[in-house]
Amino acid sequence: MKHKITFIPGDGVGPELSDAAKRCIEATGVDIEWEVFDAGIGVMEKYGTPLPENVLASIRKNKVAIKGPITTPVGTGIRSVNVELRKALELYACLRPCKSYKGVRSRYDKVDIVIVRENTEDLYAGVEFEQNTPDCKKVIDNINSLSKKRIREDSAISIKPISKSGSERIVKFAFEYAVKNGRNKVTCVHKANIMKATDGLFLATAREVAAKYEGKIEFEDRIVDNICMQLVQRPEEYDVLVLPNLYGDIISDLCAGLVGGLGLAPGANIGDNAAVFEATHGSAPKYKGMNKVNPTAMILSGVLMLRHIGENDAAARLENAVKKVIAEGKHVTYDLKAERTDPTAVGTRQMADAIIKAL
Repeated sequence: MKHKITFIPGDGVGPELSDAAKRCIEATGVDIEWEVFDAGIGVMEKYGTPLPENVLASIRKNKVAIKGPITTPVGTGIRSVNVELRKALELYACLRPCKSYKGVRSRYDKVDIVIVRENTEDLYAGVEFEQNTPDCKKVIDNINSLSKKRIREDSAISIKPISKSGSERIVKFAFEYAVKNGRNKVTCVHKANIMKATDGLFLATAREVAAKYEGKIEFEDRIVDNICMQLVQRPEEYDVLVLPNLYGDIISDLCAGLVGGLGLAPGANIGDNAAVFEATHGSAPKYKGMNKVNPTAMILSGVLMLRHIGENDAAARLENAVKKVIAEGKHVTYDLKAERTDPTAVGTRQMADAIIKAL
């Protein structure tokens, strides 16, 4: 079966990482027709935006895309290409697996945690009011009139919306992922002891959804600060974590640190009608064109994509090839060497070549 997939190289180190992932995916033998579209700072002059409409149209048509890291312009345009993609395509679930691989420098060797982060609500919804503006003053005056707690007049305001429907669909996504992928437990992460209205709603909704999976998937909840400590102490106790947007962003980076860093952290943004796969890390423009950056996160994002389109055998073979190359430790980038100055470290292209050879 041929798959038509939107391919967005990205900018900074994005193109070289994307090319490495593309070559590895093609080497599995899966029949893919790529639709290539550029996005990021390189298209600003031509389109007036880092995210042209033709990119969105292609993803809507193909329903699947893989993209390299993209730099967000400073001081102009949209706040973030990634955020805009999620909003425009309603990619409400951010999936970030964090898994230990033999050969990676880390304090832990038994981590296998999947972060399921709500993508559209919470403080990242972008409902903000700048200090000393007329609109901000109106918001402060309205809140002060409705609440017994007073907000200082020189405050800036960010709104934290969490809905019943948004909470329900992300928690259901986490449980369905657990069932489909043979996971055993879902942990809801929150701060409901303090934010009783918003996080309280998220937790209450999670409990309602969990009741439908009783006997199939274990359920528990943890306060966000507490789970930060527990993840550092005993990460092997956790399986699938489901979190509101802000906590999910923070905890996913913490978990990436447990397994060796963002260079090994793949990601996916998934909605009911489309999915975009990408590495968790940024575009690192200072390394652009240096053939230096670890391609593992991007290649593993390709593994997630292959599973999403039903090519499970190819996904397993590609992940096993990545495992083999990392475990051998010969043809890996500098960050995967015991010493980062090791002269035997290879470049991005050469590590991809080794993974292709190991398939």
